[in-house]
Amino acid sequence: MLPVFLFLLLILLSAADASVQDFCVGDISASDTPAGYPCKDVSHVTTNDFVFKGLGKAGNTSNIIKAAVTPAFVGQFPGVNGLGISAARLDLAPGGVVPLHTHPGGSELLVVTQGMILAGFISSANGVYYTTLHKGDTMVFPQGLLHFQVNAGGVTAVAIVTFSSPNPGLQITAFALFANSLPSALVEKVTFLDDAQVKKLKKVLGGSG
Repeated sequence: MLPVFLFLLLILLSAADASVQDFCVGDISASDTPAGYPCKDVSHVTTNDFVFKGLGKAGNTSNIIKAAVTPAFVGQFPGVNGLGISAARLDLAPGGVVPLHTHPGGSELLVVTQGMILAGFISSANGVYYTTLHKGDTMVFPQGLLHFQVNAGGVTAVAIVTFSSPNPGLQITAFALFANSLPSALVEKVTFLDDAQVKKLKKVLGGSG
């Protein structure tokens, strides 16, 4: 009876091993989907698919928010496809800010590597959680919640950020409201701002209407 049991066990183990898929490197030449990119043929996968070298270089902060995000999402880093992780580098020049924004597809973990960053988030019950982070400090921002980062010192601040998704998505609240063609009258109704304020913000952020 024992040899039969061992034989069946070997069959089950072999079947289990055969069903394991180590990775699904994204074929970024195809279209992304809610389930991720399709898998690149394993015969075309190389070590480079699992390596990203862009986080060691400072981003360009010469913009309206004096901030730069260098993403290592699936579009830049195909090896994270299907693994539920990704990363980015955040550079904040003095006076820099990442305005209120959300990542609908994943939670965020931020680690400060240089300078000081005032960071926080707002819960769905409108609870406010914020603090000043120093080098080595870490803060988590739950998925989908509005959050922000502000340079809190006189030198450029840098952080490495990781996400619980290969493509966490991004929507910046101010840009969503004022950097598009949503009619000003409608923006005024949904924000309680007056016409002059809305027109000013649309002009600053490049919106119309």
